[in-house]
Amino acid sequence: MATMTVTGVRHRSRGGDAVLAAGLVMVAVHLVWKFELVRQTYFRQDDFHYIIRGQESGFTWDYLMWVDVGHLLPGGFGISWAMARLGGYNEVLAHTMTIALQAAASLAVLRLLRLLFGARPAILLPLGFYLLTPMTVPSLSWWAAVLETLPLQLALPMALSAHVLYVRDGRTRHVVAACAWTVFGLLFFVKAAFIPVLLFVVTVGWLGVSWRRLWRAWLPYAAILAAYSVVFFTGLYSSVQINNSTQTPDLPDIGVGVEFAWILGFRGLVPTMLGGPWTWRPIGDDYAMAATPEPLAWVALAVAAVAVTISVRYRRRAWLAWLVLLGYYLLADVIPVLLGRIEILGPGVLGFELRYLAATAVVATLVIGLACIPLEGEERPWLRPPSRLRWAWVPLAAVVTAGSIWSVTAYADRPLGRTARSYVETARLALSRVPQGAVVLDTHVPSTVAAAAFFHDYARHSKLLGVPDRQPVTWLKQLTGPVANPLMFDERGRLLPVAIDGVLVPQGATCVPVGTQEVRFPLPRPMRGGDWTVQISYLNAKETTLSVRLGLGRTQAVAGKGLGRTFARIQGEGPELAISAPTGSGACVGEIQIGLPTPAGNAAPIPPQAVGG
Repeated sequence: MATMTVTGVRHRSRGGDAVLAAGLVMVAVHLVWKFELVRQTYFRQDDFHYIIRGQESGFTWDYLMWVDVGHLLPGGFGISWAMARLGGYNEVLAHTMTIALQAAASLAVLRLLRLLFGARPAILLPLGFYLLTPMTVPSLSWWAAVLETLPLQLALPMALSAHVLYVRDGRTRHVVAACAWTVFGLLFFVKAAFIPVLLFVVTVGWLGVSWRRLWRAWLPYAAILAAYSVVFFTGLYSSVQINNSTQTPDLPDIGVGVEFAWILGFRGLVPTMLGGPWTWRPIGDDYAMAATPEPLAWVALAVAAVAVTISVRYRRRAWLAWLVLLGYYLLADVIPVLLGRIEILGPGVLGFELRYLAATAVVATLVIGLACIPLEGEERPWLRPPSRLRWAWVPLAAVVTAGSIWSVTAYADRPLGRTARSYVETARLALSRVPQGAVVLDTHVPSTVAAAAFFHDYARHSKLLGVPDRQPVTWLKQLTGPVANPLMFDERGRLLPVAIDGVLVPQGATCVPVGTQEVRFPLPRPMRGGDWTVQISYLNAKETTLSVRLGLGRTQAVAGKGLGRTFARIQGEGPELAISAPTGSGACVGEIQIGLPTPAGNAAPIPPQAVGG
């Protein structure tokens, strides 16, 4: 009998080693595959804002604890602060960190599955789901999302693993480890606050432990949540946002909430658990949202319903596993968005944003395991003997695998970071080639790089290109006064002289003298109401100030001595421009242009070609 027992242990050990080896190979292959996507990405949108803010700020409590539209991530801000001092937009560092976190999270998931279910081949199924699911892909292409979601994907399985060990042997050090991992998650993502809730539900539902031992763990968990709540809500109501306002979280209309929850689940969560979304909706060149075709979404919902029904029929407490996923989805994925930014873009846009589901992939992996695989040492895991349908998971897994590979490949088969990288590198090169002190109009970068509607001054060229070092040029937010040879960026990041795109009042044989009485210059066509730039050529006997009027709008512009040109910003409308020189005589006006500043199309750009364009 003893010999048989030892032999059985050896067989299990060899089998366990084989499963572990297979899992490690799967993780390694997955990392090589995901790196092919990650290495194509570049910084975008919030990424620039975080790094610029890190450069401008000291490593202070206020800097770290600033709440960005409901996001508290002192760990992420700390990394951004360091990144700003390690080359700024350091792709190598960002990509290395992303893959390292992805590797750590994948190994943590493998460890959790082995700990819960044993080293049996069945754990490779939920592991494969986590490694392949397109649910996590959009967040991998957005560095700001990486700073939030990947640390949570690491913290959640590590905290749960530590808690499982505590339940099994009662050692306090495991509670300390679970607390440490929970705090680590909270440093990067608010959703880590749900880790203790998951620990509680999994313990009560599957692990079985005395209430005394459970409360010994829950007291420190509750203390962490209480302390974090104070810090978070203090920062939430006091943090001044980029638009100089503070936040007042409020749930939207119930119809908006239901619509968002339905779209995100119907077009996002359910399809991606089965290999979707299969097609993507591009947001510029460097990002995309799910674009699950509606017929495929209904098919996915039907398949999911059948899978859930079968698991509930055969697996004990499978219903609780699926309820855990639903509860986490509603509490951690839906409600924070409803409290944060749903009013900005609406459910019809945010409902297709898979970034909100990235960390849910770990919970879904756990739930798949709990709903389909007996725990190690579990007694009576099945409600009834498995039928011949138990192998139906094989073709389903094959279909999900094929769909996931298709979806991830379709996401990666796009320009991703090439456009933003080309723009930033071209603009940097352009600034290095102009003379020191050159005047550059400080416009906003293209919205595909950083949207001015969201990031305001952080989307200006002077801010974005000032990392890690500011270039020795003179930045102007608007053209006013006698500016010599101003430059501005074109849509590819090249510098060109400024031209005024609008209407032209040509110069006659001689300039037109202006004095204290207005001289009216009829325009070739009336100007509609707007914020316009006026360029005035002059030949003055002495420096003077010109008064410029367009309809009811009036402004002033300094004009120097001799031959030159000056600029003025004016808001107004009308068929004529009126100019006077209230300070006295000696002003003589030549060619006038009124419109919007634009890069001159007939000039030679700097550099001649965009970098990588």
